[in-house]
Amino acid sequence: MTRSPIRRVVLPEAEDARILAAAVALRQADLADPVLLGTRESIEAAIKGLALDASGIEIIDPEGNRQLLEECAGLYARRRGGGRQAIAERAVRKPLYFAACLTALGRVDAMVAGIASPTRRVIEAASLCIGLADGITVPSSFFLAEFPNRSPIVFADCALNVDPSADELAQIAAASWDSASALLAEPARLAMLSFSTHGSASHPRVDKVKSALDSLRLLRPDACVDGELQLDAALSPEVAKTKLQNPGAVAGQANVLIFPDLDAGNIAYKLAQYLGGATMTGPMLQGFAAPVADLSRGASADDVVRVVQLLQRMF
Repeated sequence: MTRSPIRRVVLPEAEDARILAAAVALRQADLADPVLLGTRESIEAAIKGLALDASGIEIIDPEGNRQLLEECAGLYARRRGGGRQAIAERAVRKPLYFAACLTALGRVDAMVAGIASPTRRVIEAASLCIGLADGITVPSSFFLAEFPNRSPIVFADCALNVDPSADELAQIAAASWDSASALLAEPARLAMLSFSTHGSASHPRVDKVKSALDSLRLLRPDACVDGELQLDAALSPEVAKTKLQNPGAVAGQANVLIFPDLDAGNIAYKLAQYLGGATMTGPMLQGFAAPVADLSRGASADDVVRVVQLLQRMF
């Protein structure tokens, strides 16, 4: 079986017991080669205190690897347009920044963080040290919703962009289309959600979704997309038939849901999780020049393992 190109995954929050347990699980199951940041003595003592086996887990101490610290600081300084090496070194001593630099330098294949840090800090580190992919001007996120009795669905954006403009919403949709096409077993079918279905209501918020759909079709001309659609028209074939004369390939069978703002997306994914029984993996970040994943601060060790496996399916 061909291995994913993502093997070395840096986990900068090695002071958290859940990260340590996930690192051990990933290594023992040969799912990935975790890299922990910190002093070997403190990490090994913490793992021992949890009655876990740290055999084979790589530990990098930024303070104990002068050459690597200088490389990371050099990268950071270049991305910031220059500056004093001492200032850059002080910045990259922060675990999130050091991990992002390792990812940008190709020393690791991916960065997974956020279990003990706010999302904005993970985004800040990735933006400053890794940067966005070509053609992307706004990072975004998605959740993979896995239900007991239906195929998985991608939810976006449910964690980052509060009130995206039409152009930003189109970029979120384009990145989500790419992610879903890599992840889902069946073809991606993307619905731009609204409280209106094909002109059933008039409002500037509906106009925003329509404009985003037009831009998305330019960004991804081969994508299977439709909008604006209400949620029931996007998911229920029966409702789609009553609301649309020609439902097409998306209405009633969408598996990628693009929410118009963070209020809608955040509420929807938590409803799916707590009332719909869905397993929600994410938020997965998208739009960066290298693989980065953000963790919920309520994530378990098993959640961390699932996020790593999801990254491996995406790249």
